[in-house]
Amino acid sequence: GLFVVYLFNPGFSLSSDSSSSSSFRDYLLSSPDSDLFHVVIYLAPGDYHCFHSPTDWRVELRRHFPGSLMSVNPGVARWIKELFCLNERVVLTGQWQQGFFSLTAVGATNVGSIRIYFDQELQTNTPRYSKGSFHDHSYIADQTVKFAGEGGVALQKGESVGEFNLGSTIVLLFEAPKDFSFNLQPGQRIRVGEGLGSL
Repeated sequence: GLFVVYLFNPGFSLSSDSSSSSSFRDYLLSSPDSDLFHVVIYLAPGDYHCFHSPTDWRVELRRHFPGSLMSVNPGVARWIKELFCLNERVVLTGQWQQGFFSLTAVGATNVGSIRIYFDQELQTNTPRYSKGSFHDHSYIADQTVKFAGEGGVALQKGESVGEFNLGSTIVLLFEAPKDFSFNLQPGQRIRVGEGLGSL
């Protein structure tokens, strides 16, 4: 299967006139020598629908946002502002060797089911949830989660994390040294296991 990268940003900037946004950015960063980076990976319906850990890291928190299931096709994503904030999604946040790390699985048309293998309690696309709400689950506090240990759920690079019912989108947002660079171009097709960037 293929992932299709259709948007990336080497560096994450927030406007200086938004004190709440910049303070949130500062809250995420563990070092003044770091910055925030993000990449959006689109999985087309014909692509591989499972997702794997891009690095060694510890997942500390799951936040589930019930929401819409609009298409995440690149053309639609460019047309609908904040599409990834409207669709149903599961955000996994934690730490890697460089600091903050997060992986967000975004639902899409006919992709209401987002499965996280180590979290059997997670149920997406169910009527009991109302749009606009969110639901947190701490892996640090929950000792019933398989693989849980001190600091959360440890994932290794390449490890299977979850799957979609069909193609959808993965958003990575992470802290890295300011000289981090992606080994990608917008629109580039990448294969499972291919490196996204280098420190």
